[in-house]
Amino acid sequence: MFVAVNPVLPPFFRRLRRAARTVLAASLACAAGAAFAAVNLTVLMGDDMAASSEFVQRLRADQEPGGKFELVRLGPGGTEMQPAAEQAADAERAANAGVRTRSLRGASSSSSSSDVPLTMAVGPAAARAAVEGPGQEPLVLAMLSPLEYGTLKATSPALKRADRRVGVLLRDPAMTDQLALVNAVLPQKHRLGVVATPESEPLVRELQRAAQGANPAWDLRVEYAPDARSIASALRLVVPNSDALLVLPDLIGDNQAATLSVLRAAAGAGLPVFGASEGLVRSGGLAAAVSTPSQLAQQARQLGQKVASAGNSSNAPLVEAATPATVRVNATVARGLGLRLPEERELTDRLAAPR
Repeated sequence: MFVAVNPVLPPFFRRLRRAARTVLAASLACAAGAAFAAVNLTVLMGDDMAASSEFVQRLRADQEPGGKFELVRLGPGGTEMQPAAEQAADAERAANAGVRTRSLRGASSSSSSSDVPLTMAVGPAAARAAVEGPGQEPLVLAMLSPLEYGTLKATSPALKRADRRVGVLLRDPAMTDQLALVNAVLPQKHRLGVVATPESEPLVRELQRAAQGANPAWDLRVEYAPDARSIASALRLVVPNSDALLVLPDLIGDNQAATLSVLRAAAGAGLPVFGASEGLVRSGGLAAAVSTPSQLAQQARQLGQKVASAGNSSNAPLVEAATPATVRVNATVARGLGLRLPEERELTDRLAAPR
């Protein structure tokens, strides 16, 4: 039997499949772009910290051409504050970027019926002003530490209003990510020491749950320091029973002098220190799992989409820890401890892997 074969046909079909995949990908991208373009984003900024500025710049850069980006700067007490010189600078930036700024008072009045309004508050001052202010549009609170969010939740009943959907993006990775980093660097060690403040109890509970859920479980030694003078005595109890120390993003982790006390005690005992800030690594910590402001801005935008499209089934805020986390390593400290660590990129990939 003779079988005729057309050698041109298979490549043709391959080209056809590639073309179909390209068209499908372009269609999906256009659909996603259309969803973004329908969002009118109002950003409340309550401070001029470098991290907040970088966060807002990334939000502005990622804004789709069809959407509106509106910046409201807040002064002390959550009041609107935009000096004439700053207004002029913002007007010039808005003209160049195709965005505009407006007042908080009119935040929900200028959107057309087809737009999806979304307010994003950057930092604790802006978060409080947004939660306690008027408006029913979906709201995302970003760049908050876990303790700052806990304080806001405890002192602001308006956070659970039934007529407003709220998302909360914490600036720090989850404790499971912190423990995953320690495990990736010290796979044979499972004794972890922590000095915490009484206000850090929610963080300690999260850490304890993560430690108990790990395989194998971590042996945690936690001591509390009610004030700065108590840190030294707490460290004397923790250091001898630990293979490494973890600095929490609390009043100790946010205070340079307190952090240095932990680093000095660890250096004297030859222990590595882990944490959640790049500053810790620069000051002598071994490694940290952090999320950059640009990464947080991308996640905040995605969280905003979830909040804007969610139903009204629950008035509880949707809370997310920072992810993905980027690993920072102090190579000098690693050599001093006699450790050979994987590259930062490899450690970052390990944190991103499913667990």
